[in-house]
Amino acid sequence: MADIEKRISKDGKIVRYRARIRLKGKPVIYASFSTRSKALEWWNRTSAEAREGKYFKTIEAKKHTFTDFVDRYIADVLPKKPKSQKKQAAQLNWWKKELGHHTLAEVTPALIVEVRDRLLREPTPRGDHHSPSTVVRYLAVLSHAFTIAVREWGWIEDSPMRKVTKPKEPRGRVRFLDDEERMRLLNACHESKNPYLYLIVVLALSTGMRQGEILNLTWKDVDTDKGRIILHETKNGERRAVPITGHALDLLRQYATKRRLSSFLLFPGKNPKKPIDIRTAWLEALKKADIQDFRFHDLRHCAASYLAMGKATLTEIADVLGHKTLQMVKRYSHLSEGHTTKVISQMNERIFSGITDHSLSVKCGAD
Repeated sequence: MADIEKRISKDGKIVRYRARIRLKGKPVIYASFSTRSKALEWWNRTSAEAREGKYFKTIEAKKHTFTDFVDRYIADVLPKKPKSQKKQAAQLNWWKKELGHHTLAEVTPALIVEVRDRLLREPTPRGDHHSPSTVVRYLAVLSHAFTIAVREWGWIEDSPMRKVTKPKEPRGRVRFLDDEERMRLLNACHESKNPYLYLIVVLALSTGMRQGEILNLTWKDVDTDKGRIILHETKNGERRAVPITGHALDLLRQYATKRRLSSFLLFPGKNPKKPIDIRTAWLEALKKADIQDFRFHDLRHCAASYLAMGKATLTEIADVLGHKTLQMVKRYSHLSEGHTTKVISQMNERIFSGITDHSLSVKCGAD
């Protein structure tokens, strides 16, 4: 039964109806109205929300600003993500600049969409606009922060990100070197003043390892006897074994006899505790080899493309590159059409092998 009390002012002129909700273990909830019907409507709605736990989470969401929310995530969660900490902190601080004055209860899907679209239009320091892929990254870190606020902090009932659509990202770039380009680039790298560049590029082409994974290699990661490299710190957070064979393994074995004993890194810079910066040497090699529209990360695409053209399956390519799903390697599927055709041909030959003469007879009726 609704707990509603009629209250009259001392002069008898003002009548108010105070509704009260009591739940065990929860603070008493009060609200005052000018009519009993309004008080009863509020009591029915709010008591149902309170029993389901929604009411108190709404109150919690009104107590915390978006700034509180971002600051806590940066302080408590980002330190557990050292590789992405700096970039994601910058992204979250951008959101805070846009939404910081709101309470969490005020941050609706519609408001986030408005700010999302503003980010898409906002010019970058280079003078162009943020790409859909960049905006997706901004949304991803915000989504995770809201998930933590729901599941661990109890600050909100549900994440508003569930109703926010991500911009459609363009199809993944596939730029790989043809045979002539590859030889020109390797020759230019071999002639580079940087003594490490050739080996670094060979490792990237032959294994698909990322630039950061190669440059941060230590000698304890390399086993030339077994022909493998163990990557302990990868983008997806999982340890990965990378086979090293052929020319790359021969080069590594030669290089191991000349290693700098003053550093634990394979490719140390002037400071032996930090990896070398190959940016200048890489750009000079590209220029000398006359390679257009090509980035170091495209060497990873080269490795994947060569695997696909060598009839490796998408699963095998994903294993080599260290992808958890096949989504990222589907961009190479068109390069493995020959392998797909072979598989289908073998299947058809097997299932129809017992059929000798079942010719097709088609009868056409008159119009």
